[in-house]
Amino acid sequence: MSSDLTGSTALVTGGTSGIGRATARRLAALGAYVVVSGRDQERGDAAVAAIRADGGRADFVATDLHDDASVQHLAERATELGGGRVDVLVNSAGLFPFGATADTKPGDVDELFAVNVKAPYMLVAALAPGMAARGHGAIVNVTTMVAEFGMAGAGLYGASKAALVLLTKSWAAEFGPAGVRVNAVSPGPTRTEGTVGMGEGLDALAAGGPAGRPAQPEEIAAAIAFLATDEASFVHGAVLPADGGRIAV
Repeated sequence: MSSDLTGSTALVTGGTSGIGRATARRLAALGAYVVVSGRDQERGDAAVAAIRADGGRADFVATDLHDDASVQHLAERATELGGGRVDVLVNSAGLFPFGATADTKPGDVDELFAVNVKAPYMLVAALAPGMAARGHGAIVNVTTMVAEFGMAGAGLYGASKAALVLLTKSWAAEFGPAGVRVNAVSPGPTRTEGTVGMGEGLDALAAGGPAGRPAQPEEIAAAIAFLATDEASFVHGAVLPADGGRIAV
């Protein structure tokens, strides 16, 4: 089996920062042409420049995952840039708010599920049939450890990602027989731009696991890349914990 992605096209949402950016660079290093998606043009250009500086191939498509039309445009544009195909889809973009249930507004619920659940659903609906028609493809969803156990203040976020866990398994059943592997990676506490505000709380959250520390984005990207390549050719519908053992312990 091979980890070579030369000749393939990969779409990575949330590819301008954190885990998504590290994943985009990893897939490009394996030979994939990478379509990087995100909201911010400046960060998108920087992510693409970094990939190109490493000798990889990439382009940026600005996308608002809250907006149905923007998500549809992303699927169409990624397919166009990929010469009519997207072989790997990584649903990495996501919102991760924490807070008390009583303080949550209806709009917060709508916004979170639009980005964390609806957008991945729409992208899979748009791209997986093409993969199935070609008899090959890989979809990797990024979930979270708090989709697996209850944590005060993380109910809404965890629920959105738990939905993505179930969709991962359903899509594996739906598209797997046609050669499309659908799996997920479940990260634990990870040092990214988005978790800077947690300060020492991130370390405290990670301390309960055997690793005893937060992950670096590149460590999560390695797990995602494994599931995206033929190295994981017999892995379907799996949720791979990349959480330093936090779920297990």
